[in-house]
Amino acid sequence: MTAAPLLLVAAGGMVLGILIGRMTPRLWLMVTLVSVIAGFAAGAMVLGGGNEWEWRSAFLVGGEPLHLRLDAISAFFLVLLCVIGGAGAVYGHGYWSKLAHPRSVRSGRLWWSVLLSSLGAVLLVSNGLHFLIAWELFTVSAYFLVTLDRQRSEVRAAGWLYLGASHVAMLCLFAFFTLLAVRTGSWELGSMRDRSELAPLFWLALVAFGLKAGMFPLHVWLPSAHANAPSHVSAMLSGVTLKIGIYGLVRFSGWLPVPPEAGWVVAFLGVTSAVLGVAFALGQHDLKRLLAYHSVENIGIILIGLGFALVAMGQDNAGWGRLALAGGLLHVWNHGLFKSLLFFSAGSVLHSTGTREMSQLGGLWRMMPWTASLFGLGAVAISGLPPLNGFVSEWLIYLGLFDATLARGPSAWMAIPAAILLGMTAALALACFAKVCGVVFLGAPRSQAAAHAHESGPAMRGAMVLLGAACMAIGLAPVVFWSAVVRAVDVWNPVWTGAATSDHAWPVALSELGLFHVALAVLALVAAVWLWRRVRRGSFSRALTWDCGYALPTPRMQYTAGSFASIITEWFAWILRPVRHEHRPETLFPQSASFTSHTPETVLEYVITPVTEIVMRVSRAARSLQHGRLQFYLLYLLIGLAALAVVVLLGGGK
Repeated sequence: MTAAPLLLVAAGGMVLGILIGRMTPRLWLMVTLVSVIAGFAAGAMVLGGGNEWEWRSAFLVGGEPLHLRLDAISAFFLVLLCVIGGAGAVYGHGYWSKLAHPRSVRSGRLWWSVLLSSLGAVLLVSNGLHFLIAWELFTVSAYFLVTLDRQRSEVRAAGWLYLGASHVAMLCLFAFFTLLAVRTGSWELGSMRDRSELAPLFWLALVAFGLKAGMFPLHVWLPSAHANAPSHVSAMLSGVTLKIGIYGLVRFSGWLPVPPEAGWVVAFLGVTSAVLGVAFALGQHDLKRLLAYHSVENIGIILIGLGFALVAMGQDNAGWGRLALAGGLLHVWNHGLFKSLLFFSAGSVLHSTGTREMSQLGGLWRMMPWTASLFGLGAVAISGLPPLNGFVSEWLIYLGLFDATLARGPSAWMAIPAAILLGMTAALALACFAKVCGVVFLGAPRSQAAAHAHESGPAMRGAMVLLGAACMAIGLAPVVFWSAVVRAVDVWNPVWTGAATSDHAWPVALSELGLFHVALAVLALVAAVWLWRRVRRGSFSRALTWDCGYALPTPRMQYTAGSFASIITEWFAWILRPVRHEHRPETLFPQSASFTSHTPETVLEYVITPVTEIVMRVSRAARSLQHGRLQFYLLYLLIGLAALAVVVLLGGGK
């Protein structure tokens, strides 16, 4: 059996979902789930060792025959799309309901189906013109999903910023595919590694796909879009659409030649994104904006793996190159799973309390035990701690970096600091999520909304449980998923097939890691059951915490999101540029005092915005020249002709 019938079912279901998106929600949900299950099965079949699927149409689309291809790389990303797309549809069924959002719920279902369809098309098409069409469709559909709640001004602003950044990427992609078609004589895509003259096109691809992936400093659209979109859309943006940027880099760095320095540049941008992404996250008070910056961090981790794989390919060193790329690709799956889980959990908090501000939350674990537990699981995974999936992919990248160091080549000088900074990133991520879990779920409620919170419904909980189970599955049995990763790596660079880190060598180490994780999980479960039984029996007495001399502690005396991370954020004040507002007490018994701070989007506010203002001033000045007076237009022509004459004369003089 081939993947063709399954893909046909998935495509038909997506088309049907678009047609009935504005109709009955349950029928739409059923059709969507059938489609994503079929797509998942097709991708899993190819990754499991089935034959690649390829098809060319007899008809033309835009003057070109439709060319579709499902190989291990596209299947790897298709599986993630289907898992998150299906979980998001179930979650959104309960989260974005008709009762709460009567004006936008129908359009939300419609654009969700368009987004899934266009993303699937991006992964399958093997023609530059059709890639551009599918890319634009997915950009537009994501914009309409981000702005579902467009009555709010901040949502509209986030949508316009996303759309503007996306079309900058689109212009770069248009230039990339156009130049590629001009130099090759065709829009068809495929392996062209022997065409060395195509290598400079990599820089256009890096800007276009890096902007879509949220790579620092091209991430300017990401925090506001993720924070202001509905939470199931935020999960889709972070879990899947960012990875489409990674897909573009992986796909075209495998098909086309790259400049010799490309690997070093990608690795450097990866390290920068990882460290600065988590630094910006530490400075946030908005729960969803904090998670958005962690997407920048994890995209950086993926780019570290891809960058060192490119370096290894240039040095013809398959051993540590395969490990680095395998870790980066596995982190694509892992980040998609645990980040979607975290956004779903944050959406559950927002759905229950009506706020994303961590300073207004606290004590939610009593009222929302499912959400708190699943958020904690996602926090452990994103911090790269055993026994969950985040540790496995980062461990593979570490192994690749360590092997690169032992090779004692030029790569060692970059691998050593990269490994150190990757470890620092994990430590900072752990500190950040200790802050989040402590401020949001522990302690006492800081507002009436937090005090009266309630658990989310079964659809929302079910989607979170599914993703949590997937995080545990990869963490506890990584060897099961190794063959899928290896097939994607071998398609990226077929020369590495059967090299030193063969399929038979690393599953042994992964099996041992899986056994260690299982033992660790069993110990954690036993400890949790023991502690729960002691609490149920009343073995622990309740009392006030140490109150520093205050006999009646109040919620205002708790650590806030800002105070918890203030020391760490001071280390990065040179880039975070925190803004502080304080009203100090002036008497012995002051009536009021306050201190607040927020971290701006430095690149956007201090770089992009000033440049944009200069461009707008120049544009307004140029527009003032268009006033409808014929004599002035004739003067402009004379000035232009005079300037042209001067240029010609100067050129002739030489």
